[in-house]
Amino acid sequence: MVPRAPPGCQNYPSRGAPRGMEGRVAERLRAALGPFGFEVHAFKVGWYNAVLQPAFHLPYPDDTLAFVVLSTPSMFDKALKPFVNKEWLKIIRDPVDQCVSHHLSRVKEKFPDQKVDVIFDYEILPSRKPKFLAQTAAHVAGAAFYYQRKDVKLDPWGKKKIYGVCIHPKYGGWFAIRGLLLFPDIQVPFLEQSAPVDCVSTEEKRIELLEQFNFHWQDGRYRDIIEVKERYSEEQKTYFATPPAERFRLLGLTQEAQRSTFH
Repeated sequence: MVPRAPPGCQNYPSRGAPRGMEGRVAERLRAALGPFGFEVHAFKVGWYNAVLQPAFHLPYPDDTLAFVVLSTPSMFDKALKPFVNKEWLKIIRDPVDQCVSHHLSRVKEKFPDQKVDVIFDYEILPSRKPKFLAQTAAHVAGAAFYYQRKDVKLDPWGKKKIYGVCIHPKYGGWFAIRGLLLFPDIQVPFLEQSAPVDCVSTEEKRIELLEQFNFHWQDGRYRDIIEVKERYSEEQKTYFATPPAERFRLLGLTQEAQRSTFH
């Protein structure tokens, strides 16, 4: 389970020598990914591993520097559409996954003297388990609060299976967790953990959020559980509401541009 962060905790920088390294890496990542509608948030692998069963642990030392990468609403116009327009002659199976892969893989070029490992949200292990638990990573990095059943004191669901959901303090549910960037050669023992903003703080709102996400997720109301500063455009909503095989038409791609597609 993800630990409860103390209320009112702010985003503290790390201290000492590692502070400079983590800060320089973060600055370079934001410069590379920010203009395309991505956010990055730093964390230590140990924070992630500490709240999960060993089967889900990332195979790195606890002090290894990592970043969780989010796509914000602007990614659709800033990254996806330009990517499709540029790559339209090539085989495109999943435009979003391939666009994200393109941008995160290019990050390695910004760090020629560092090893950079990339894990994408859609990757799975031979056991069929995901390579990382995206919402847990977002929570421990302070990027978005992962609301779960345990966050409701008076549980109204009985034996029903209830899935948790992350809410971003600026975008609500209008964002996605796209991957991890790990720097195996950079150890940050003094990096201090940032608490995610608890923006759905009342019992009633948390029940409403989990109800909407689990039983009415198709209408997207859970995404607006808080007042958001930015949400998906109508074009983007239509794109993600469309069955994957039919999305190519919306982007101006022909059926020949793809063989099979899943999102």
